[in-house]
Amino acid sequence: MEIKQQTLDRFRDDFATDEIRKATERAVFRNGILASAQNDTVIDEMSFVFSVDVDAEAVSNQKQSGRCWMFAALNTLRLGIEKRLKLKKGSFQLSQNYNFFYDKLEKANFFYEQIIKSANDELDDRRVMFLLQTPQQDGGDWPIIAPLIEKYGVVPLTAMGDTACSTSSAEMDTVLNRKMRQDALELRELVRDGKGEEEVQAAKERMLGDIYRICAVCLGVPPKTFDFEYRDSDGVFHGDYGLTPKEFYKKYCDSVNDFVAVTNVPTDATPYQRMFTIDMADEVQGGPQVRYLNVDMDTLKDLTIEQLKGGDPVWFGCDVLQSSDRYKGIMAIGLYDLETLFGITDTMDKRERYLTCESLPTHAMVIGGVDIVDGKPTKWKVENSWGAEAHGQKVGFNGYFIMNDDWMDEYVYEVVIKRDLLSDDLKAVLDTEPVVLPYWSTFNPVP
Repeated sequence: MEIKQQTLDRFRDDFATDEIRKATERAVFRNGILASAQNDTVIDEMSFVFSVDVDAEAVSNQKQSGRCWMFAALNTLRLGIEKRLKLKKGSFQLSQNYNFFYDKLEKANFFYEQIIKSANDELDDRRVMFLLQTPQQDGGDWPIIAPLIEKYGVVPLTAMGDTACSTSSAEMDTVLNRKMRQDALELRELVRDGKGEEEVQAAKERMLGDIYRICAVCLGVPPKTFDFEYRDSDGVFHGDYGLTPKEFYKKYCDSVNDFVAVTNVPTDATPYQRMFTIDMADEVQGGPQVRYLNVDMDTLKDLTIEQLKGGDPVWFGCDVLQSSDRYKGIMAIGLYDLETLFGITDTMDKRERYLTCESLPTHAMVIGGVDIVDGKPTKWKVENSWGAEAHGQKVGFNGYFIMNDDWMDEYVYEVVIKRDLLSDDLKAVLDTEPVVLPYWSTFNPVP
């Protein structure tokens, strides 16, 4: 049914007689929605002090790229290296660009393999369209970075620094996606013409060579070996020479295989105390299956606290776009009073927001502390990867954020926990057959 004029007239009259709404109209005109709705009381309550605090290093900056998941993982490993080697605060980073290079290459290989498998389906088939819509992009998840690190290792930032394309990746992504879509048509034609597997794979390898060349031009060629020199906080010089990236990882980093991706996805399709995986999500071909252990929120928070108390930070994935202020560095329920501003009521819970795509994992960071009052967490210390300053303004608390506990309940979906911290019951679940979600699932980190 169409919108009738009498309905519009009623809407206009109702608004004209609402003095409060007219006042909010003036505020929004001048300041925008969020500035007009900001609740200063919530801000005043968020002091940057935590009873458990394991992370006091300098934050990194992913700049104009979607590498948050990679930054968070490497920052988690970095903190262990800094403590182990007694490095000076803020003096060391792992190279995100190094793993970014191989992530692009693995995503291309994954895409080509899926295109070959689906070559006899029509272009408008839902699976084929899913692949072609975004052949590759910058995003990912812990179960993606872990096999990348195991396969390729890691290197210090000094061994492979950032470039214009790693810090602002949109142009490179455009070139890669155009090339991969073009390659998809050729691969499909080869399969449909009945060419043998050897010829198809040879064509794919040629295409991967093109992807390697594009990435090398944009990001640089990853080092095969490098030297690692540093002075510790006591001023003592150390040198380790001719290391391969995998040797450096094995020698200086915690093993990523010691960690488990623990989620809180409250849907009927993802029961608690069950494993789940996602169709078409295993980016690193030949690597382990992408798997998540789904638990209730209290269990997720208890595990997070236990890891923090053990002195280790926690990688986590959340919906940072909800009820947060980048410059104040606050993520809090009630930060913006949109209900009063617009006269509306938000009735959705976490499950409903997830199922309707109102909320989904959009960003990964590191939890570095928690404030516990009377045995309960009240707020959490978060290390972000947006730098300490942006557009001439300070970002949070020197790049750190505060997340209140209510916000964590509603918008945190995943943490990465040491396997040894899991209860015996949860450990037993790890080896069970996972629930398989469809490739279009909100949680799919690929493409």
